[in-house]
Amino acid sequence: MEHNHDTHEACCEAHTLTVEKVAGNLPDEEILYDVAELFKVFGDSTRVRIICALFESEMCVCGIAEVLGMTQSAISHQLRVLKQARLVKYRREGKTVFYSLADAHIKTIFNQAFEHVME
Repeated sequence: MEHNHDTHEACCEAHTLTVEKVAGNLPDEEILYDVAELFKVFGDSTRVRIICALFESEMCVCGIAEVLGMTQSAISHQLRVLKQARLVKYRREGKTVFYSLADAHIKTIFNQAFEHVME
């Protein structure tokens, strides 16, 4: 197929403008890294199950462990990861620590993910 020289030039011009526009609008490398790290945290089904359980109610470690049929130590380990990622927060009541979702963004992210998966 023969290439029309004018069409090729017009394409390259449009291409250059698009590349410049897109490059100028990309977030900082550090932010992109943080977003990728956040998605890594979501990349574990146990952590996803914990987050879904916490949608329903705040809970202590033993409650989460019971709901998910797992050991408290396994849940504690994953809660540490979720705390580090600022996805869960906790409060103490006497000797008991109750965990809950850190903010409403998490619910939004998950609702979007569920919608996407169930399309």
